[in-house]
Amino acid sequence: MSQDATIAPDWIAVDWGTSTLRAFAMNVDGAVLAQARSEQGMSSLAPDEFEPALRVLIADWSLPNPCTVVACGMVGSRQGWQEAPYRSVPCSAKSNAPIRVKNVGDDLEVWLIAGIKQSDPADVMRGEETQIAGFLALNPDWDGVLCLPGTHCKWVHVSAGEIVSFRTFMTGELFDVISKNTVLRHSLESTGSNDADFLNAVSDTLSRPEKFAANLFSLRAADLLNGQAPASARAKLSGAVIGMELAAAKPYWLGQNIALIGASTLCTLYKQALAQQGIDAALTDAASVTRAGLSATYKALTRKS
Repeated sequence: MSQDATIAPDWIAVDWGTSTLRAFAMNVDGAVLAQARSEQGMSSLAPDEFEPALRVLIADWSLPNPCTVVACGMVGSRQGWQEAPYRSVPCSAKSNAPIRVKNVGDDLEVWLIAGIKQSDPADVMRGEETQIAGFLALNPDWDGVLCLPGTHCKWVHVSAGEIVSFRTFMTGELFDVISKNTVLRHSLESTGSNDADFLNAVSDTLSRPEKFAANLFSLRAADLLNGQAPASARAKLSGAVIGMELAAAKPYWLGQNIALIGASTLCTLYKQALAQQGIDAALTDAASVTRAGLSATYKALTRKS
């Protein structure tokens, strides 16, 4: 590739997940000059393939020598480039304790952000800690609970700049498995929703979670007997799994200051479900807070050097 001298970052921010690699050319003030993406996520790479994959992605940019790279996500997992050991709660939500990757060319200084662990009940996060740090960088002195919907939804209690505790719910993965690998797959649309059906299912499951499994089969029966619309069935399934999560996560959201971080469509569903319970949750853009968290780590590194 020919080098593009018009893109001259001060450092590189990297969000490296299981299936996707995203790199951002950043200036010293945290502004994005350019970005690049590939499908070379952690799951497709051996440890010695991470550096070449990164170099190919950023080859067009005119980099300082050495160039600092700050990366978050599954790149720091045991199966990633190099393991960045977990920090234990309670711990600072603003400082990400990165480790430097060994055996990298002298022109790059690559830092991996550590994940966070909780012993009892056993839980881990990797990647979300960067979003939390970014949220607090953008919202100083904020206290409350952060909800990060996704494949594995996190509820995180933050107080006085510390992560106090957190719980993970496999809600997104559960929805995916049920909708694609059970008898309900014959009765659901792949897209579409219905707000009233969704909220009714949230309320019903939240108040009577023991009915969850029986209510799921009713979705299939309603299709066979009554011709229930597939979009309605999908909305009810979504409401049921989120309602189950809210029932278990009630100590985290009841009477708390709540902010949501994640994809806008999914966060909107959680916002609607919480509003039904009298909770006004704030919506936050995941990409923005991720970059803010990476920037906070970069600034901490430059202060130390």
